[in-house]
Amino acid sequence: MVKCEWNLKFSVSPWLFSSKKSTTSIAASANSSELNGASMSVAGAESSSSIPLCRDSTISGSMEQVMVEYVFGRKKATEVAHYVWKHVVQKGDAVVDATCGNGYDTLALLKLVDDKTQRGRVYGMDVQKIALESTSSLLDQFASPDEKELVELFVMSHSQMEDIVPNDVAVRLVAFNLGYLPGGDKKIITRSETTELALEAAKRILAPGGLISIVTYVGHPGGREEFEKIEEFASRLPVEGWNCCKLHTLNRPLAPMLIFLFKR
Repeated sequence: MVKCEWNLKFSVSPWLFSSKKSTTSIAASANSSELNGASMSVAGAESSSSIPLCRDSTISGSMEQVMVEYVFGRKKATEVAHYVWKHVVQKGDAVVDATCGNGYDTLALLKLVDDKTQRGRVYGMDVQKIALESTSSLLDQFASPDEKELVELFVMSHSQMEDIVPNDVAVRLVAFNLGYLPGGDKKIITRSETTELALEAAKRILAPGGLISIVTYVGHPGGREEFEKIEEFASRLPVEGWNCCKLHTLNRPLAPMLIFLFKR
């Protein structure tokens, strides 16, 4: 019984991106399973991924370990997100960091796309100039000059991402880390209206086999409304074209929520 629960909850890579029909109850319609206070809900469990994914035992085992540590409270939602990205983003890909913040997601994405041929690209944006300054400072510390050439930063709203990504560029991943800037002005937040526009834009520029990754927070004013808007957006996506899942901790109602929208 215990083994069955763990196989269901932690084999994220196989069922999120699988080209085969699921034989578990999650294939029906956004069912969920719980363990030790954590929950994962899935919509559209049948998938036909067009992106090559590594499924060897080492990768699967590592993914299982990350999810176990998340359930045990030893991994943050952002850390889980970064690991899932590794199953989607390939060297030379184009990706978007829709909310740069202090730059940690930008740096993680850069390390994934850099292939030493200058083909990869990270498009980063934030409405606050101070956020991009923090991002640039982080890149100065942990990225080489050649790597930094792959990053383009813009002071603008995430809803305007289509203005900075060339029409002929296939975007593999769009990352959102919503809310306010850590260490910054908590009155400056992402808002449900612009986030919905940003998700619509991300949907348009995302290549088949790409992923929209969202970390959202409900503990600040406006956060709950933004989360509900994201859920509404995800619930409208057709099962034939998308897999949508959510991770959250049931007994920590204000904990960050992690949402993945995978485009088939």
